[in-house]
Amino acid sequence: MTDDEGNTRYIVDEKVLPMVLLKTIEAKELLKKGEANTIYEAVEKVGMSRSAYYKYKDYIFPLYEIDQGKIITIHLLLSHDKGVLAQVLDEIAKSKASILTINQSIPIHGVANVTMAIEIEGMTINIDGLLSRLRKIEGVNDVSLLARE
Repeated sequence: MTDDEGNTRYIVDEKVLPMVLLKTIEAKELLKKGEANTIYEAVEKVGMSRSAYYKYKDYIFPLYEIDQGKIITIHLLLSHDKGVLAQVLDEIAKSKASILTINQSIPIHGVANVTMAIEIEGMTINIDGLLSRLRKIEGVNDVSLLARE
């Protein structure tokens, strides 16, 4: 498979990958899950050097990340309570995604419709993980993925 930049991509069974690549993936996952706060901490936990991590980090990733687009559009139903939208924005910021647009309706019967376009390139969790975190916020009545571009 060739990507947008003309690079050829391969699918390789993890059984044949060198240990340094597996440790790179493991360190990236620790960072995504928040089990390590810094790259130094992550590489220490998995037993690899920072230089090896930096050498490979941009070239190895789980298969589920291949089809991630760069922008998603989500729809939320939010209770008209102080701070709910702020908590949603904070959770998106924690995931290292960037909000491109926000459209919010005037609350009707205590509920507001919110649509957001979010740039997900560089996001530290997958899309399903972000949506799951948003659903757990008190006052978020519904979250749905409308588009992936």
